[in-house]
Amino acid sequence: MKNPFSEKPIRSTKKTSALKLWMRYVGINVRCAMQYKMSFFMMVLGQFFVSFSVFLGIYFMFQRFHSVKGYSYNEVLLCYATILMEFSLAEMTARGFDSFSSMVRTGSFDQVLVRPRNEVLQVLGSKFELTRIGRMLQALLMFVYAIPRCGVDWNFAKAVTLLFMLIGGTALFSGIFMIYAAFCFFTLEGLEFMNVFTDGAKEHGKYPIDVYGKKMLLFGTFFVPYALVQYYPLCYVIGKSDNPLYIFLPLLAILFLIPSYLFWRFGVRRYCSSGS
Repeated sequence: MKNPFSEKPIRSTKKTSALKLWMRYVGINVRCAMQYKMSFFMMVLGQFFVSFSVFLGIYFMFQRFHSVKGYSYNEVLLCYATILMEFSLAEMTARGFDSFSSMVRTGSFDQVLVRPRNEVLQVLGSKFELTRIGRMLQALLMFVYAIPRCGVDWNFAKAVTLLFMLIGGTALFSGIFMIYAAFCFFTLEGLEFMNVFTDGAKEHGKYPIDVYGKKMLLFGTFFVPYALVQYYPLCYVIGKSDNPLYIFLPLLAILFLIPSYLFWRFGVRRYCSSGS
């Protein structure tokens, strides 16, 4: 069996850009995953069916009720497909933060700190979860089904809004994963309550946030800005609002990375090695 680490060793030099180095990390992770192809494809299939159960919940809900607070079946499918794609992209690329507790617990983060590269880049490159393609495939299938059936008069602005939702949502969930990892500097273990903001948000995000009431909408607007990548731009896309500012609200969610990174740096400065 070919050793995936034997080819083109990574050399951290000033001439190597961060993007190029990250791509090298991704290449190593992909080659590792492909060493056991059957296991990889079974995990992809498993990821597909895990999310499929949520889709069935939506389907049976609308077999009983024709709408949920004014939202049709196809509009809810579009909403869920968007949030599932956002979460899957973030989990695929930022999985290193989600599994960061093991690096702190075993002391392997010490190796990260002595290398001449930014620790965020190294943690991102430590894990690339390609199996999340299974969830992304389901989201893509729901997009293909819902987009022509949700009654939206598609134009360039609405297509760009949908693209901005995916970009902003991926950045938002990546920021939450970074906060989850930063807590490990103080607790050594990941805090389970943070799953409320990641997996919980994915589950509840299958319906527009205003379905859960005004307090939840306020929370998702000003505290953890889920509504900026889900509710407001979705209202513009499906025609419930004609406010053109909603097109750009998902991009504001990218700013969530700033407090996430500051909290990460706060944790790094107070990191004490746990040994090996």
